[in-house]
Amino acid sequence: MSILRPDWPAPVNAGFTTRHGGVSEPPYDALNLAMHVGDDPAAVRENRRRLLEQAGLPEAPRWLSQVHGTRVVHASAVERDVTEADAVWTDQPGQVCAVLVADCVPILLAARDGTCVAAVHAGWRGLAAGVIPQTLAALPVPASELMACIGPCIGAEAYAVGGEVIEAMASEGVAARYRSATVTDNAGQGPPAGDTPSGRFQLDLAATARGILADGGVGAITAVDRCTHTASSTSYSYRREGATGRLAGFVARLAKA
Repeated sequence: MSILRPDWPAPVNAGFTTRHGGVSEPPYDALNLAMHVGDDPAAVRENRRRLLEQAGLPEAPRWLSQVHGTRVVHASAVERDVTEADAVWTDQPGQVCAVLVADCVPILLAARDGTCVAAVHAGWRGLAAGVIPQTLAALPVPASELMACIGPCIGAEAYAVGGEVIEAMASEGVAARYRSATVTDNAGQGPPAGDTPSGRFQLDLAATARGILADGGVGAITAVDRCTHTASSTSYSYRREGATGRLAGFVARLAKA
C-alpha cells in the first residue's frame, strides 16, 4: 500500500491513499474505500481493514456521507457512512478524521502542536458554499496556528467547466482560479460584476482551495501535486471513469500531542 504523507512536524498520523494495495475488482481496483459506489461491500471492508493496519491508524476512520455541502462535524458525532457532512474534526487523541474523493479536493488540517486535526472534502460547490471557512471557524485554534495539505485532485488541464460555474463561485465571493483559451489567466477576482463568462474554462480546484485557505489566515499550506484524472495508475477519477472507487485523505491526533 502506498500512502502519500504530508511533511508535517506535528504529532499526527496523516496521509492520502492511492488505488494500490487493495482487493477490489475492476472498475474499483484495487484499494477502493467507499461503500456507496457499487463495489462489493466485503472487498471495501477488507480494504478498510488493510488501511487501518498498514497506515498504523488508532481506530477505523470516521467515514462521512458526503453531500457537497458545508456541514462540519466533530468526530465524536459521526455515525460511520451515515452522518451527512463534508468536513470532520477532532481534538481527541485516537479519533481518525477522513474524507473520500475521486477528483474533488481532499484537505487535511492540523494544529502545529497536533492538538486538533480536520479533514475536508471540497468540489467546486463546496468551495463556493464555504466549506473551508466553516471548517476553520469550527476549530478551537486560530487559523495562523494551522498547517494545511491539499491532496490529489483533478488538475485544471482536465477540468473544463462552463461560465456558469465561474459566475456561481464569484457570486459567493470565491476567487476562483481558472484559465481559458479566450480569456487571459485569471488573477483570482472572478468575472467583473454583471458579466457572465462564456465558453469553457479550466478550473484549478487546488489553487482555488489554496487561495481560500490563505485568505482564511492559514500560513503553512502544502500540496501533493498529482492530477487524479491523468494519474490513472494511482488515482481514481470520476470524470475519467464514471463508475470507479474513491481515494481517502485521513488525519488523526496522536496521544502524545
